[in-house]
Amino acid sequence: MADVQTIRLLVEQHDEPGARNMAIDECLLESALNASVCTVRVYGWNTATTSLGYFQAADAPRAPELADLPTVRRLSGGGAILHHHEVTYSFALSANHPLTERPSELYQIAHRAILTVLERCNVRAAMRGVDHKGGQEPFLCFSRGDRNDIVMGTYKVVGSAQRRRRGSVLQHGSLLLKRSPFAESLPGILDLEPSAELPDSLRSELGQAIAASLGTVAPIAALTREEQARVHELETGIYSHLNWGRSSPSETLS
Repeated sequence: MADVQTIRLLVEQHDEPGARNMAIDECLLESALNASVCTVRVYGWNTATTSLGYFQAADAPRAPELADLPTVRRLSGGGAILHHHEVTYSFALSANHPLTERPSELYQIAHRAILTVLERCNVRAAMRGVDHKGGQEPFLCFSRGDRNDIVMGTYKVVGSAQRRRRGSVLQHGSLLLKRSPFAESLPGILDLEPSAELPDSLRSELGQAIAASLGTVAPIAALTREEQARVHELETGIYSHLNWGRSSPSETLS
């Protein structure tokens, strides 16, 4: 691509609680916005957790199986996500990255990168290609359908959402590995393709593929000391609460 950007890569092997995960993602958006740092992050969750879309009510009706799980709010919109047996990715691009001028294309770019990794793991998956909506949207995002979803047959195994702020873009999404006992109707890759070979290096491979699709990949790095302090502020001051108020975001979802 023209004006190739350097992409910082964070591959986390130690899983974090929901409030910290969402605080890190917002911090990465702030770093893109304020310091033009572009980052790809791959991570996990230390316990089954529900994340609510930005506009979802904290008391929205949900299945009894989800009622007692830890819950956190996301900066992006869309339906709730049960984060359990999954790998999660995010990236934050600064306003001077050429792809932020075409943010809707970022879903396809990231998902195609994920598909290349899945193909190497003997996983037969594809982009949905058509929207699948009608009537009242289900509570859980993985029960909804968008043309940019990655599906295996009729089942969604990757979905993503965005938040845009003054030209910078945060996108994050979930790769569902296997069915959770808290959402039996949502199978993952290993349920749908038992012969799939998911390597221990899956997080690193996904991070490398997504980062390479966005620019020149820098060596795997870590948050700066300043970012770590900001994450703590966001985690304790905002993401530990469900009813924090913000101005309405400009965003697109899938």
